[in-house]
Amino acid sequence: MITTATCINYYHICHRKLWLFSNGIRMEHTSDTVYDGKLLHDRSYPQRAEKHTEIEISAIFNGFELSGKIDFYDAKEKVIHEIKRSDKIEDAHEWQVKYYIWLLELNDITGVRATLEYPKLRSTLDVILENKDRKYLTDIIPKIALLKESEECPLKINSKICKNCSYYDLCYVVE
Repeated sequence: MITTATCINYYHICHRKLWLFSNGIRMEHTSDTVYDGKLLHDRSYPQRAEKHTEIEISAIFNGFELSGKIDFYDAKEKVIHEIKRSDKIEDAHEWQVKYYIWLLELNDITGVRATLEYPKLRSTLDVILENKDRKYLTDIIPKIALLKESEECPLKINSKICKNCSYYDLCYVVE
């Protein structure tokens, strides 16, 4: 089973969301928030497609298949650009781009950094990968695999962020 950047992101938001997603239950297509994020992504920097490359990258690490799809990578400056709608789950965003940097390093591309861009907030956040981050990623990859393969769906987290989640109706449906 492949661990993707989405898995890394969801792991830091909600284990239930990761489990549902990994088990083929996809709710993103029903979410206005996700749709708004896609529009923001497509319209915020229209000139980027001419200058930066979208890349798919993969690696095998300790027997685990890893992959990621980086939307905008400036190979000359070695900068990953990741556009996000809001900074409410910034920790998950940071780990997603740290995962991308780590994937590039596993493919012998070093010296990469990332910029999280929040066009609606008119702000950015620069992200680098440190040794403690590499250690953390190596520790959570097996945990993510175990979570994805579990027979039991994790419990809902009852957090404020749940209200904007594409899985909200699935988690909070009441008979």
